[in-house]
Order: sequence, then C-alpha cells, then structure tokens
Amino acid sequence: MDEANAPGTLYIVATPIGNAGDMSPRGARILAEADLIAAEDTRRSMVLLNKLGIRGKLVSNHKFNEHGRAAAFVSELQAGKSVAVITDAGTPCISDPGSELVNAAVAAGIRVVGVPGCCAAVTALSVSGFDLRSFTFCGFFPRENPERKKLLERLRRGDCRTFALYESPKRIMDLVDFFLQEGAVCRMCLCNDLTKLHEACFRGSPAQVKEQLLAKGNYDKGEYAVVLEIDPSYFFKKEEHLVSPEALLVDAMVSGGLGSRDAVAAVLADENNSYGKNELKAAALRLKKLFD
Repeated sequence: MDEANAPGTLYIVATPIGNAGDMSPRGARILAEADLIAAEDTRRSMVLLNKLGIRGKLVSNHKFNEHGRAAAFVSELQAGKSVAVITDAGTPCISDPGSELVNAAVAAGIRVVGVPGCCAAVTALSVSGFDLRSFTFCGFFPRENPERKKLLERLRRGDCRTFALYESPKRIMDLVDFFLQEGAVCRMCLCNDLTKLHEACFRGSPAQVKEQLLAKGNYDKGEYAVVLEIDPSYFFKKEEHLVSPEALLVDAMVSGGLGSRDAVAAVLADENNSYGKNELKAAALRLKKLFD
C-alpha cells in the first residue's frame, strides 16, 4: 500500500493509577504524537494530559458510547490518523473501555500496538506475597448475592489458588463480610490507593482484614485492588458436586407442593442458592418440556 494512503495505528496506552511519575516516557511520547486520544473520562484525563503539556486531542470513549464510537475511530484510522486509547487509570480493556475499539480495528486490518505501564491488578498481585505461578483476574466483585456465590464456587474449584479483583471503597467492607459469612478459608491482600502518598495494604484472614479496616477508620476512601489466595483445604473435594438448578427446583416443588413459578421464587430466597433468576427460569422451562 502507498505510504501516503496507509492506515494509522491504534495505540493502547497505560496511564498512572495514582502517581503521575509512573507515566512512561514512551507512553507520553505516543500521546503527544497521536492525532486523537480516546479517553474514558475526558475531564479526568485532561488533568494528566495538562501535566504532559498535551492539549486539543481528547475525544470521549466510555462504556456507554464505545460501541457507536468504534466505527468513527476506525474511519479516522483508515484515513491515516493515529489514535491512542487511555482510561481513567491503568491499562485500557482491563475492566475498562477499549475492547470494542480494538476488536473493530483488528477486524478492519488496522495495526494495534500496546504501550505497557501501570495495571492495578498486576501491581496488587506483585505485592501480595501470594502464590503467583498462576492466577485469575475476576474483574469487579459482583453486587448480587447469587453472583457472589457463583464466584466463590469458581474460587473453590482449585483451578488455581490466587485471584485478583476490584471493588469500590463504599462496598469494600461488604466484600470482606461476604467472605466472613461464607466461612471462606483464604488469605486476603486489600490494596488501597496504590502508588499514592497514603497507599496501604490490609493483609490476613477475612477476620484479620476486617479488624485492620475498622482500626483505620476511613477505609471507605480510594479504590481497592483485592487479591485472594484460597487455602487448599477450602477447595471442593472430588466427591462434592454442585446441585443442578433442575434438582433444586424439583426439591422445592416436591417438599413445598409448589408450582414452577413459586419454586423459582423459593430457590431464589434460599441464601445458599448460587443460581440467578434467569438460570432458574431456564431450568424450569427445561423441566416443563421434559414432563409435558
């Protein structure tokens, strides 16, 4: 292809998660040279870009408009412009916007280049002291109890011991309380305000971590990256099997004399249930087809 008509490059640029000094020289250069900077929140990104002396390139690319904006960015790339993707903090696409645009660019044959740097999950893992021969990133901790129980089952399967996830400061105690109430046998490392002046790590069992949070007092400030290390004794034993949603519904119908709709409601109300409403409705439909 003629160089004059060659498409531009899409850069996925990591930015600091707290300390502006962590911005890499290469990342700063790419942002300065890019024709457009696609940002999760232009107001927050402007603070960093002003420190770097970069102005007039910001375009929003957040989770609510990413799908629609991808085609427009691809058109700019095909016209030869370079686009840099950044998020509020850390590496784009890691529980942050960016994936839609990357997928669209790859499909259009556009070159995609990663510019590595900060990532809260990886930073938290690196300071945890846990077994990191393998680990799983789980994104944000679920808000609903059935989804939390499903995640806990996943943690107990024994595929690996160490898991990283994110949680907001307003719900961090709720996360710790969930593992306490479930009797989870694990070590926790809660990393708060990583790379900032008052960064802190809370370590130990769920009970010990709760005690540390309460002692701190203002624990509900600043973002958290959480690392869990599951004790092998807490893994599911080979003889343990998860009960299918159909079996739970049949049990509710037989023991309570309930119809399928009421059985779904009864199972949902059971605090030990780990299935969501849609999963149980689908199971009820399968049972209906089976016995009709």
